[in-house]
Amino acid sequence: MRERKWYFYLLILFIIFLMFKAVDNLGYLLELFRGFLGLISPVIIAFGIAYILKPLIVYLETRFRMKRYMSILIVYLAFLGLVIFSLTFFTPRILRSVENFIVNIPTYLSNMERWVDTELMEHEYVTKYELQPYVMEYKKIAIDHIKDLSGSLNEAVSNVALGLRNFAMGLVKFSLGFIISIYMLIDKEKFAATGKRILYAFMSDRNAEATINFLKESDQTFSRYLVGKLLDSSIIGMICYGGLLLLNAPYPLLLSLIVGVTNMIPYFGPFIGMIPATVITLFISPIQALWVFLFILALQQFDGLYLGPKILGDKVGISPFWVILAIIVGGGTFGVLGMFLAVPFFAVLKMGFEMLLNHQMAKKKRIL
Repeated sequence: MRERKWYFYLLILFIIFLMFKAVDNLGYLLELFRGFLGLISPVIIAFGIAYILKPLIVYLETRFRMKRYMSILIVYLAFLGLVIFSLTFFTPRILRSVENFIVNIPTYLSNMERWVDTELMEHEYVTKYELQPYVMEYKKIAIDHIKDLSGSLNEAVSNVALGLRNFAMGLVKFSLGFIISIYMLIDKEKFAATGKRILYAFMSDRNAEATINFLKESDQTFSRYLVGKLLDSSIIGMICYGGLLLLNAPYPLLLSLIVGVTNMIPYFGPFIGMIPATVITLFISPIQALWVFLFILALQQFDGLYLGPKILGDKVGISPFWVILAIIVGGGTFGVLGMFLAVPFFAVLKMGFEMLLNHQMAKKKRIL
């Protein structure tokens, strides 16, 4: 017994030593971790593709009784067609819109200055309350910020060669991930069976069953939320594109992409997407910017009150307070990706805590 205690304390000291060395060489460990993530990035991409496409494959198999190979073939051909269409149709137009916007920034600035000097400065409300000094001060601040933004965008455009190199490397990793994801979906039952064997081998039957149930619930939460949010944001992006075309707004495809992508972020996303769309239109026409603002605001209300609940329903089961807290923490820790995934991740944590709480209460035979 004493020998076992001696070995136990030695193990604790060794773990403390390893933790100390890890903290002492944190930068080196982070570099190693980034290198490891880069190495396995095709597998991560494969998991993401397989996870997103799995519900469609399962739907075809259950609804139309298709064989696995046929359902995978149909879904992957449709997905590949969507990717090729996006790269050949959307990407060149979006890049052209960004390029045109950067080139025309000096013209937009002069037009804005002219509008402020002739229209805004002579407005009845401004002259009546003698607000001209404040208008001129805010105009100078806005122009300085726009010039800073223009410099940043020009610097980004000057790094096109580096961007193309990164794009080529990303395309290679995506292609590898695309192929690996097919084998993941073909053998998904084998992976699940192996995971179950590992759990039952190292856990009691009761704990293994509880873990499997938790993983199933987590999978349903993530899958329903991500697929539903992707569908919802895609519909909003398409409606936004049609509305901006009717309003004759500038760069409708670019603005619709911004609105659709940011719509993936609950609560904050619609407002984040509304700001750049309104500001970009403001350069061309302040009156048109007002109409774009009102249209996107109405579109987001439609999404929040009708379309979103219709598609998503109550997929995560957490209150708005916890949703907002999860987005703030996720965004502050992992950036945009953290904002996207914070809500379902937090819902899974909440579900796990409730399962543990219910288990402990059941052991004490207490019901509250």
